[in-house]
Amino acid sequence: MTRVLIVSAHPAARSLTGQLADRLAEVAGPDVERLDLYARGFSPALTAAERASTYADAFDTRDVADEIAQLRRAEVLVLVFPTWWFGLPAILKGWIDRVWAPGHAYDHASDLGPITGRLTGLRAVLVVTTLGAPAWVDWLVLRRPVRRVLRWGVVKVCAPQARFAFHALYAAEKVTPERLAGFEARVIRTLRRLL
Repeated sequence: MTRVLIVSAHPAARSLTGQLADRLAEVAGPDVERLDLYARGFSPALTAAERASTYADAFDTRDVADEIAQLRRAEVLVLVFPTWWFGLPAILKGWIDRVWAPGHAYDHASDLGPITGRLTGLRAVLVVTTLGAPAWVDWLVLRRPVRRVLRWGVVKVCAPQARFAFHALYAAEKVTPERLAGFEARVIRTLRRLL
C-alpha cells in the first residue's frame, strides 16, 4: 500500500478545498494520512529557535516533529489549497518553511553551495489548487508562479526523483457542477496514476 499524505489549507471546513481533499482521500484509500493545517491549528511562523538552528548541527524540531515524521513517511504527497494573490496561503507556506527542514527534507552543503534533497522516499507530489482568476492571467501574465515555486523551488530540490503533477481550477468562484466534476475526474485520474 502506498503511503499517502494529504495536506489541506483552507480556513472554512466546508470549502471547495475541503471537498476536493475529502474526495482525494477516498481514492487514496483507508490508510491515507491527512493534515488539515487549519483544523490542526498549525502555526505558520518559523520560531526564533528554528531559525537559529537552520545552520546548526540539528534543526530544532520540538514543535514540528510530528509533521516532519508525516512528511518523511509519505511516498505520495497531495497538497490541496486555494491560491490567494497568486501565492500559497500563509499557513501552507509556513508548513513548508518549518517542516521541509534542514536535516530532514534537505542538507546544507558544507560550503553553503546547493542543498541536497533528503526526501528520497517521496515518489510523487500532486498539487490541487483553486483560483478565482481566469487561466490566462495565471499562465500569460504571471507565468504560473505557484507551480514554478513548488516544482522547482521546493520539490525538485528536496525530492529530485519525485514526479510532479499540478492541477488548477480557474474561476473557481463561478464553477459549474459540470466543470467541477470534470476537474475532479482529471485530478482523480492523476492520483491513481501516481499511487
